[in-house]
Amino acid sequence: MLSKEQCREIIARRIAREFAQGDVITLGIGLPTEVANYIPHNRHVIFQSENGLLGIGAHDETAGDNPKIINAGGGAVLTKPGAVFFDSSTAFAMIRGGHIDATVLGALQVDANGNLANWMIPGAFVPGMGGAMDLVVGAKKVIIAMEHTNKGTPRIVEKCTLPLTAAGEVDLIVTERCVIEVTPQSLLLKEINPLFSLEEVIASTGARLAIDNRLKRWELPEAV
Repeated sequence: MLSKEQCREIIARRIAREFAQGDVITLGIGLPTEVANYIPHNRHVIFQSENGLLGIGAHDETAGDNPKIINAGGGAVLTKPGAVFFDSSTAFAMIRGGHIDATVLGALQVDANGNLANWMIPGAFVPGMGGAMDLVVGAKKVIIAMEHTNKGTPRIVEKCTLPLTAAGEVDLIVTERCVIEVTPQSLLLKEINPLFSLEEVIASTGARLAIDNRLKRWELPEAV
């Protein structure tokens, strides 16, 4: 069994390999912020935060010398040379204007049609949808970072039962078990973690999967 920390690292490491040189990326709060820690050294990408920061570096557990530099989730971050600060309205103008190449968001559920539910569970207190509604329609690519199940219950389902954030906007799902591409025809299983069998992945997914005939197996870092 993988620990929660191991699951998060596996997911963040795999997503960090997904970006092209020069991409501008917005990371959601929680697990997605960890992606910044694993960008390859030879890959130049620019992270944007919806609270008004362009040029985010790695997540800073110690808060460094300036705990006032934070991402949208309130977590302390480092900045890269050339980083700029601006107001939230400018940040959202970038998002709504189509200037974000990719966004990485967490999810409660994703379904076979690429529908996303990630902002509330009925009956539970939530502060609001935040910027997710804008990001999923404004970013050119939407990547979901989440654990494959919630206490054994599939998070990838045939049809979302929780309130939607957006319909038909998800492009890629990355869990600790696999990578799934959302296509117009199906959920296409592209890659699999070798710690799990194909049968385990299928059994823990609540929607039908099509299997890519070039299905790849990950090479996991020694630390995992």
